[in-house]
Amino acid sequence: MAALISENFKFVSLFFKSKDVMIFNGLIGLGTVASQTAYNIFAFHCPCSPKKNYLYGLAAIGVPALAFFVIGLMLNRNTWDVVSECRTRKCRKLSLSAAFALLGSILGRAVVAPITWSVISLLRGEAYVCALSEFVDPSSLDHFPPSTKTPEIMARFPCKDIPAQFMNYSRVIERQLKYESQLLGWLLVGIISLSVFLLLCLKHCCSTLGYQQEEYWTQYRSNEQALFQRTAEVHSKYHAAECVKNFFGFVALEDQEKQLLEDCKGAKSVIPRLEWNHVTGVYMYREIDDTPVYSRLNKWDMYTKENNC
Repeated sequence: MAALISENFKFVSLFFKSKDVMIFNGLIGLGTVASQTAYNIFAFHCPCSPKKNYLYGLAAIGVPALAFFVIGLMLNRNTWDVVSECRTRKCRKLSLSAAFALLGSILGRAVVAPITWSVISLLRGEAYVCALSEFVDPSSLDHFPPSTKTPEIMARFPCKDIPAQFMNYSRVIERQLKYESQLLGWLLVGIISLSVFLLLCLKHCCSTLGYQQEEYWTQYRSNEQALFQRTAEVHSKYHAAECVKNFFGFVALEDQEKQLLEDCKGAKSVIPRLEWNHVTGVYMYREIDDTPVYSRLNKWDMYTKENNC
């Protein structure tokens, strides 16, 4: 029984590890939905004033989406790989296809939250109703009472703060605007879904790797990154311990840390900046031929060639 549970746990962990990008994007989407719902419940208050409604409604849809997009760019390590590559080598080693693949990887994650926010905002419809209520044509409404303050009255419909004679038209206007908003939302979903499918088809058609090679390369990058992060953490702790020991004459370590750092004896104490600059992560997207993927596509390739490793 214990062996069966262990095997099932390994299977589940391997499944989630292979789908880490999909799961990560899903969690971003769920977080964005929760944030958008909370904003509509607690913070969204239409001003119900001509000219202010339009700006407020568009800002409620567009500004958070823009903020999520910028945050997504900042949190993506590939963004800083590109910056480092352009700073150190002026992007001379980066081909057009490599740039397309790399920027696609960066933008692909950065747009998940903005698109989710925009789609949910349109499907809920509150911001759209607030933004465009003042532009509804009164002549499209049956027997709408004439008034000299029509724009002001139309702008107040989202707040239900209107004279009693216009109250019957509130549900009609809200239903019409929500129809338009949700139609735009579903069109946006359809266009984005089709665009993602076509881009994935283009990626696989233009790639010189087979499907299994792509899967292998994805696993390789994931494992390399995990190993690099763990090794960098241990190396930085080892270097810090050496510096503290040189200053105080001793260093206070836990037993587990002592054993770990004991295994690091002989490691480089300092890695020169030039060697760091050789490794930017951009080389993983270079064009390849029929040579094995693991010998051409790892990001240490240029470093080992330039240092005769």
